[in-house]
Amino acid sequence: MTAKTLLVLPGDGIGPEVMAQVRRVVEWLARRRNVTFDWREGLAGGAAIDAHGVPVSDETMADALAADAVMLGAVGGPKWDGVAYEKRPEAGLLRLRKELGLFANLRPAVVFDALVDASTLKPEVVKGLDIMIVRELTGGVYFGEPRGIHELPEGGFKAVNTQAYSSYEIERVGRVAFELARKRKGKVHSCEKANVMETGVLWRREMTALHKASYSDVTLEHMYADNCAMQLLRNPHQFDVIVTDNLFGDILSDEAAMLTGSLGMLPSASLGAADADGKRKAMYEPVHGSAPDIAGKDIANPCATLLSFAMCLRYSFDMMAEADLIETAVQNVLAGGLRTADIMSKGMAKVSTTVMGDSIVRELDKLTG
Repeated sequence: MTAKTLLVLPGDGIGPEVMAQVRRVVEWLARRRNVTFDWREGLAGGAAIDAHGVPVSDETMADALAADAVMLGAVGGPKWDGVAYEKRPEAGLLRLRKELGLFANLRPAVVFDALVDASTLKPEVVKGLDIMIVRELTGGVYFGEPRGIHELPEGGFKAVNTQAYSSYEIERVGRVAFELARKRKGKVHSCEKANVMETGVLWRREMTALHKASYSDVTLEHMYADNCAMQLLRNPHQFDVIVTDNLFGDILSDEAAMLTGSLGMLPSASLGAADADGKRKAMYEPVHGSAPDIAGKDIANPCATLLSFAMCLRYSFDMMAEADLIETAVQNVLAGGLRTADIMSKGMAKVSTTVMGDSIVRELDKLTG
């Protein structure tokens, strides 16, 4: 058995509770699949601020760079609302993404058959939905310079954020989207605002050139980001892979997430560039936040974190069979009628975080005989 290094950053709020269920699946893999992980834990977000005065320490950052993959729970909460902007819990997340070079954020929006009624849209609109949103993660307006808030001589203030993209940044995230589409339904929607933004003009130009040069076997359609937001509600089944910039990706991926009915069901992966051996730096995290209002109550939904771990197995360790097992186990447990509070519906059985984890581990046992 070769140990795979996994840096686990439970973070704040419900992060430690949902990550504990991942630990149970890791132990199951060692016991039943002869797969060993070198599980190492660190602090991030508010927990790191409390311990070290910063949202992620240099030591934790070094551990992240050395790990085969990083699993993150959630960061933030009202406890740290008063800290300096550059030291807020979310700044630790941005540092991890930037220094690990995680430029491509993968956000699947999948509607499980058992949860069709959890969506606010009609069942016939969302049934069988399976969309992958690829968001550029290290460029754009969240990182562009100049930025800041400046006092004006005549009084008042002016705030500046800069949206900037290079051809290289667009091409590399475009390649990720096209490669994913090749393994799915073979269709990419590239979304921007080329009608009013120069970065959108360049984005469309580079995506068109990349498609023509390397991915003509994949269907490429261009769409304005605001139209995409509308179409996600009107006819989401037209989409397979959506690729877009940092700002629009932040918004569109949250919208797509709610098509499924609950943020508690949605995983994500953030990937870096492949090295000479094909390995990538990567971080996996559930889409939901730290939910401090329910922290410590054993009622959080662990499914998004477990599905994030399945993505980790698939993209960082090429463990496709094990990833499929976890995803199938989650689907089967939901089909059996178990629900955490966030996805509870009439006629179902409400269970705790721990019981949901128990049930998924038992289902893994059933699936493997």
